[in-house]
Amino acid sequence: MYADVKDQLSEELAQIEADGLTKAERQITTPQSAHIATTSGEALNFCANNYLGLADHPDVVAAARQALDDWGFGMASVRFICGTQTQHRDLERAIADFLGSEDSILFPSCFDANGGIFEVICGKDDAIISDQLNHASIIDGVRLSKAARFRYANRDMDDLRTQLQAARDGGARRVLVVTDGAFSMDGYLAPLGQICDLAEEFGAMVMVDDSHATGFVGEGGRGSHEACGVIDRVDIVTGTLGKALGGGSGGFVAAHQEIVDLLKQRARPYLFSNAVAPSVVAGSLKALEIARDSDEPRAQLRRNAELFRALMGEAGFELLPGEHAIVPVMFPGEDGARKASQIADAMLERGVYVIAFSYPVVPKGQARIRVQLSASHSEEDVRACVDAFVAARDAVG
Repeated sequence: MYADVKDQLSEELAQIEADGLTKAERQITTPQSAHIATTSGEALNFCANNYLGLADHPDVVAAARQALDDWGFGMASVRFICGTQTQHRDLERAIADFLGSEDSILFPSCFDANGGIFEVICGKDDAIISDQLNHASIIDGVRLSKAARFRYANRDMDDLRTQLQAARDGGARRVLVVTDGAFSMDGYLAPLGQICDLAEEFGAMVMVDDSHATGFVGEGGRGSHEACGVIDRVDIVTGTLGKALGGGSGGFVAAHQEIVDLLKQRARPYLFSNAVAPSVVAGSLKALEIARDSDEPRAQLRRNAELFRALMGEAGFELLPGEHAIVPVMFPGEDGARKASQIADAMLERGVYVIAFSYPVVPKGQARIRVQLSASHSEEDVRACVDAFVAARDAVG
């Protein structure tokens, strides 16, 4: 029976390859850091979500290592059976305190957090209004809900108003506006001040996925809602421990107490998944402590991003504007995808690891290399990255 299926799957894989969309996994032979080694050799890493450089921070590693002795390797249980250690609640309280929420709840990943929340808080009598460029986990989570679905153009407040009015005209009981705090392919921040204004006008709740902002965006690193001055106006924040906060695994929902309590009773990814591993919890607690109490890594990250943008502009590259540590280097046009891929390959040959993105990950004609700065990059690292871009462009033509 599988023979027929095998041929069909092989054809699908061949088509992916023919379309130039095959995703190859390069194997890293060192810990995650600004300087890594792959099976191809040593490289400067400019494509990790390691924004604060905490993935191999000695204090984070030490906390995780100590947790193996103190707390064991795994929980072998979901949270509500026997999978909750005191440190799980310590981390949840610390996250809530950091983000300005009443409480938080841990999930195996932010994908699971976004996959579990919508069907719990929004039913068939409700409406969800989502930014069109929201992360795939939000899209999938919304699909699991029976709520009416509306979508507005990316960061377009006139369109958001139109969709809010449509939801209210449709008789929605609850209305939830959901947006990424920082859009991962563009580095843009959502206009949360205007979103909250509109939500309050129409009696809607606001949810923000801040995976690419928690720990380093905003004066205190609390995220996009801090940067936009709306900490007390956002109802729900989802995020990850797998990026700036140590880069391990795990995600969370930080929200009003009643929302957290209901998620503990009904969120399927929470109820039917193993608890986050003890060493990850301990390492994430230490990473959160560093992010909360240390301003210098955020300052270094900002300096690195500003320097990279300035040098790349001087070198004649097209960048999307912004201040985020995500800096898209654009290669527009029909031939852009090929050029971006060739330049990324040429840069790896020169010891700089970046990744090209093209359709369907980004719109047609808007291929790019997404550069991600880290606080662990030095000024010399940033300059070496720019030099590699220039050399690769010259080599590719």
